[in-house]
Amino acid sequence: MLELWFDFSCPYAFLASRRVRQLGIAIDWRPMLLGGVLRGTGAGDGPVATISVQKAAHNFLDMHRWAERFGEPFRMPVTHPMPTVLALRTLLALPAPWWPAAIEALFAAYWQRGDDLTSAQVIAQALQGAGVPDAAISDAAGRAGDPQILEELQRRTDEAISLGIFGAPAWVLRDRPGAEPRLIWGQDRMGWVEALLAGWDLTGPPPGGTRPFAPTVSASPGKQLDVYFDVASPFSYLGLTQLPALAAIGSSPRLVPILVGQLFRAIGQVDVPIAAMPPAKRRYLEAEMSRWARWWGVSFDPPRKFPQRTVAAQRLCILAAAEGFDTGVRVATALARGMWAEQRDLEDPGTLQAILEEMDLPAGTATRWLTRTQDPEIKARLAANTAEAQAAGVFGVPTFVVDRRQLFWGQDRLELVAHALTGWICDPPLPGAARSEPT
Repeated sequence: MLELWFDFSCPYAFLASRRVRQLGIAIDWRPMLLGGVLRGTGAGDGPVATISVQKAAHNFLDMHRWAERFGEPFRMPVTHPMPTVLALRTLLALPAPWWPAAIEALFAAYWQRGDDLTSAQVIAQALQGAGVPDAAISDAAGRAGDPQILEELQRRTDEAISLGIFGAPAWVLRDRPGAEPRLIWGQDRMGWVEALLAGWDLTGPPPGGTRPFAPTVSASPGKQLDVYFDVASPFSYLGLTQLPALAAIGSSPRLVPILVGQLFRAIGQVDVPIAAMPPAKRRYLEAEMSRWARWWGVSFDPPRKFPQRTVAAQRLCILAAAEGFDTGVRVATALARGMWAEQRDLEDPGTLQAILEEMDLPAGTATRWLTRTQDPEIKARLAANTAEAQAAGVFGVPTFVVDRRQLFWGQDRLELVAHALTGWICDPPLPGAARSEPT
């Protein structure tokens, strides 16, 4: 049975709890104490404690956008984050048949009404509204503080950590005796979850073959799409491979090569964010890069030389983009592929020349462009692009900005980008201190 690990305090776990309906299967609900998972995996109080202002703003919008895409009413409680220990213990004390209804009601209380889940009375009212019998509610409330219930919540939290879980929601399938449990993180990976249930072992192509990004919508006329990227990023590489699909729906992406390391330093972020993550999260994300490549059917082989300085490569991307989107995306993808799939050293001018000469470019282009990477104009353009990215609120790559207004971070947000290009907007006003992080 498919397990869904969650805590009521996580907005993405709330969205995942709603999305399970489309699976049409019974779910093995696995409550855990998210704070305990964060501390147990070395994340301390979680990313919320150190997140940048730019990323906090994006994440606040991101959860609202996904909620609207899923058709789920959603509001950020003024008191978020609220301790959910009492709600979790009460759930554990309820008879299992009432869990699905109770979980739906308690999530709704937190993320749709903003009720105080630290209150036993509020919890009881939510359960009553879900149809849980008064006797069961009274018994669960009385047992919520029992040592056995406390131990059970701790046991489940420890089990989550042992499975490699570092946040919520987490999907786990243990259907093969002797095999490692298969873990997928996030509410926005339902295609992966469905493939998992169909037999995907996560190490090869999904059942039925690869599934490149293929939006089914059309861009509205005049929509502007700015794409900020650095081939030094594996996720930029993955995003570049799918970017032609956004162009195919009628958009005209503007490629904006930047120096992501320079951007990180400007906003006070570490140069290699994944290296600063807790080990469990780092291991998962490293594996997920390969999953995306297998899902989309693109080559991927992480470079043994990492990080690499990509200043010259990014200047080449500027020159290629000046020739039009088609040339720009082909050259940028080839350079990124050289680093992220072909073990090529992008710090070596000879390697850069070889990559360009392998492409169908006019004779002499490789030599001419490599010479021009030293032009003051091209150097200034790359610096200006990076400053533009910072001014636009970019905090990582790839980042997609629609109409200089809607910012989407990550190659796993292409679905949202495609819908934004149709004219869809879901950007509620940011709170005074939007510091909420998907965990």
